[in-house]
Amino acid sequence: MKRRRFLTISAAMALVPRGVAAEERRWTGRALGAEVSITLFGPVAQTEAALTTCTALLQEIEAEYSLYDPASSLSRLNRDGELPWPSPKMHFLMGLVGELHRMTRGRFDPTVQPLWQALAGGGDVTAARRAIGWQRVRASVEQITLAPGQALTLNGIAQGFATDLVTGVLEEQGFERALVQVGEMRGLGGPWRVGISDPDAGLVTTRDLRNRAIATSSPSALMLGDMGHILDPLGEAAPHWSTVSVEAGSAALADGLSTALVFADLDEVRRVKAETPGEIRVLLVDAEGNLRTV
Repeated sequence: MKRRRFLTISAAMALVPRGVAAEERRWTGRALGAEVSITLFGPVAQTEAALTTCTALLQEIEAEYSLYDPASSLSRLNRDGELPWPSPKMHFLMGLVGELHRMTRGRFDPTVQPLWQALAGGGDVTAARRAIGWQRVRASVEQITLAPGQALTLNGIAQGFATDLVTGVLEEQGFERALVQVGEMRGLGGPWRVGISDPDAGLVTTRDLRNRAIATSSPSALMLGDMGHILDPLGEAAPHWSTVSVEAGSAALADGLSTALVFADLDEVRRVKAETPGEIRVLLVDAEGNLRTV
C-alpha cells in the first residue's frame, strides 16, 4: 500500500559544543500505519534515554488512534458509538478536529470513514454518505458520542498530532536539533532540507525547514477504484490538486489542512490561509505538475 505522503529529507551536521561527546542518532519504526523516524543530535546517554521515552509514547499513541488495533480507543469508539472518559490526549485532539472542521468549512471531516469502508469493500455508498457530519459528533471530557451509522478516521490528523507529541517530549528534554517523522515531519533547529514530490510529476521543489512542520497529501497515492483515497466530505468535485503540502508551526495543523485543501480551489485556499492563526505556507501541485505557492 502506497503512503499518501511523499517527503524526502536530508540534513547538515549539527554544531556541537567543544568537549561534549555528541553524535547523530536515528531510530526508525512504524506507527499509525506510517514509517517513523527520529533523528537526534546530542550526547549518547541523552539520545538513548530520549529514544526510549519516545518509543513508549508511540506505543501509547498507537493504542489511542489506530484503526487497525481492535482494542484501540478509536476502534472501540467506532464499534460502540461512544467512548466514556476519553484520555486527555483524545479529548484535545477532538478539539483540534473541531477547529479544522470550522476553518475549512466542513472539508476536514473524520466522519468519512463509513464512506471509505463502503468504497473499499463494495458497501452501501449512499447510506455511508448520509452518515457524514462532524456536527453530529458530541465530544466532552466525560464522553465522545457518534450519531447512528457514524465512524471516525483520524488518519488525516493523528500522524501530525503524534509528530507534535514526540517533538514536544524532545523539547522538554532539552534537544535543540532533531527531526521527527510520524508520517508528517517537524524539525527542531535546522535547517532540514525537505523535498516535496508528486506521484506523477516526481520531485517538484525543496524547502528548508527550521523549527517548523510540514505535511503532504496526494489523493492518487492510493486509489479506491477510480477514486483517490482522500474523500471529500462535501461530496463535490474531484480533487483540485494532485498534491498539497502545508508548512505550519504544528504538524497536526499542517496534516489536517493538507488533507482538506486537496478539494479546495485557489480562492478557498487563500481564504483558509488568511483565516488560520499563525504563519502557514501552502504548496499546490496541479494535475500537470505545475507548482503554486500561497
